[in-house]
Amino acid sequence: MTPLSARGRAAATAALSSVLLLSACGAGGSGKNEADLHDQLPEAVQKAGVIRIGASLTAAPVVFRGSAGQPDGLDPDLATAMAKVLGVKLEFQDVGPFSNVLPGLLDKKYDIAMSGITDNLNRRQGLDKNGKQINDGVDFVDYYMAGIGIMVGKGNPAKIAKVDDLCGHGVTVKKGTTHNDLAQRQKSVCDQLGKPLQVLETADDAAAMDNLRAGRADAYVTDYPKALYNSQAVAGGQAFDIAGPQLQPKPYGIAVRKSDSRLRDVLAKAMRRVVADGTYDEILTRRQLTVGAIQSPVVNGGTS
Repeated sequence: MTPLSARGRAAATAALSSVLLLSACGAGGSGKNEADLHDQLPEAVQKAGVIRIGASLTAAPVVFRGSAGQPDGLDPDLATAMAKVLGVKLEFQDVGPFSNVLPGLLDKKYDIAMSGITDNLNRRQGLDKNGKQINDGVDFVDYYMAGIGIMVGKGNPAKIAKVDDLCGHGVTVKKGTTHNDLAQRQKSVCDQLGKPLQVLETADDAAAMDNLRAGRADAYVTDYPKALYNSQAVAGGQAFDIAGPQLQPKPYGIAVRKSDSRLRDVLAKAMRRVVADGTYDEILTRRQLTVGAIQSPVVNGGTS
C-alpha cells in the first residue's frame, strides 16, 4: 500500500474519534516532553509505573502473538511508542476471545483495552444492539480508521461482492464484534427476501478462516486490514480473496473507563505526539497499513 495523501488523511480524520492510549512492553523516555506527560498521569499510575492493557491476541496484523509468543502488530507497536513518551511500562494481557475485552475492562481487570476495537455510540453509551442499557459504557481514544472487509475462498466461488450478496449463503464472524451485529441485521433482511443467511459465530480469526476453508461458510466478515493481511499471508495468498472494496470505515479506539478521564486525556496527548513526531507514519508504513492513517487522534469521535 502507499501512504495516504494529505487530502486523504484529512478526510479520514474528519470521520475519526477518541483520545489515545498506550500499550505493551516498553518503558522509558527522559527529557522535558516525556516528563511533563508522565507528571500528568494519575498518581496511582505514576506509583505503579505500569498501565495494563487488555487485548485478544487473535487479530493479525492489528494485535496477535508473534513468532516468539509476544504481543505483536499495530497496537503493540503504537503502545511501545506511547510508552516512550509517557515514561511508564505498558503491559498487554491476553484475555482470550474478543468478547471478553470490554467486560474485563469494566470489571477493572486491567486499566485500558487496545484490541482493534471499533468506536461506536452503543459501546460509548453501554447499550446492546437493541438499545438496552447493559453497562456504563466506555470512552475511546481513536487512532486508526478501518472498514469492513469480506473474505471469501480463492476465486470467490459464491460471487459475493457486497453485504447484500451474503443472502442465501453462510457467513462466519467473531462473537462480540460489530461484524457479528452486521451479520445479524443482514440475517433479518435475507429472511424477508426468502434467502436465509446462516451466521456462524467463532472465538477467533483462525476458527473463522477454518470455517471458510472447510466450506462451512462462504464468507468471513471482519475488519478490512485483517481481511487484506490474511488474503495475502495465508497459504502464500492462495487460500482467500477479498470480495469488493472496503466498506463503512470507522475508527479503532483505545477503550478507557469513563471514570478514568484523566488517564484518557493524557493518553490522547501522548498519541498526538506519536503522530506529530512521525513515529505513527513509520509504524503504519512498516505494517503496510497506511490506508487507515489519521491526522490527529481525538476522543469519542471528537465529541468529548
